[in-house]
Amino acid sequence: MALYTEDVHIRFSPEEREVIERRMNEAGIKNMSAYVRKIAVDGLVVKLDLSDLKEVSRLMRINSNNLNQYTKRANETDNIYLEDIKELKKGQDEIWKLLKEITGRLASIG
Repeated sequence: MALYTEDVHIRFSPEEREVIERRMNEAGIKNMSAYVRKIAVDGLVVKLDLSDLKEVSRLMRINSNNLNQYTKRANETDNIYLEDIKELKKGQDEIWKLLKEITGRLASIG
């Protein structure tokens, strides 16, 4: 953790403070000192919404569980069912679609 030993005092107009507080809220930062320091040093604050990645993870778990079940059934019956393969393909296609959307949005940041 950084040791902060230097003081800098800045005055803002009420309008400027309102803008800063609004941007802090948008970034999910509650500490004004931390926010101003981050902006001054890095020039930007990036807040990522990871809900799409959580959804991809959920879909991966579902597909993985399905694959395990289909594999178990194939081993027990010595048969592979076309419907099982189609279902796995559908799940994979949905995952790839979401990943393409996510990477597209990430590429546009900056």
